[in-house]
Amino acid sequence: MDAGTSFDAVLLAGGRARRFGADKPAAPVGGRRLIEWAAAAASGASRLIVVGPRRDVLPGAVVVREDPPGAGPVPALRAGLAEVRAPRLALLAADLPFLRPAHVAALLEAAAERDGAVLVDGDGREQWLAGCWRAGALRTALDGYDGASLRGLLGPLDPVPVAPPPDVRPAWYDCDTPEQLAAAERLL
Repeated sequence: MDAGTSFDAVLLAGGRARRFGADKPAAPVGGRRLIEWAAAAASGASRLIVVGPRRDVLPGAVVVREDPPGAGPVPALRAGLAEVRAPRLALLAADLPFLRPAHVAALLEAAAERDGAVLVDGDGREQWLAGCWRAGALRTALDGYDGASLRGLLGPLDPVPVAPPPDVRPAWYDCDTPEQLAAAERLL
């Protein structure tokens, strides 16, 4: 992979999962844990950085924690970004069972000349935990940012919206509840 396409992946896997009621990234679906699906989508990454508790499922991943643990996606991004070495990164939630390497490649391609690209759902809404970004732009945006909203942090970077082709298994589908996990299992 040349320097123009080199990227690291940051998987956010440390949330409290209040609606899920268990360790959501470790939940099995389709014969894999959710976090394994997300890691597979970023299989082209130079480095895989997981922000959350250590799980023995992704050998070779760099594992870090946000401070304090469970503080939300902005502190988690800050912790993960500290480990990024590549010029670009894929920022992904760990609960995306239908995201594939082709989706990440499309995001990277869309962001080639911009600060970022973000996946949009079927209604055109940005999915802030499925995007690719210039690491330098994120570091600059985070410098002095004291908000808690990913939209507030990432929106001003004017990312390219990327709408994946319609599919019965939409790339942006996340599993926030046991019912959503069961629905994903039926679709896989």
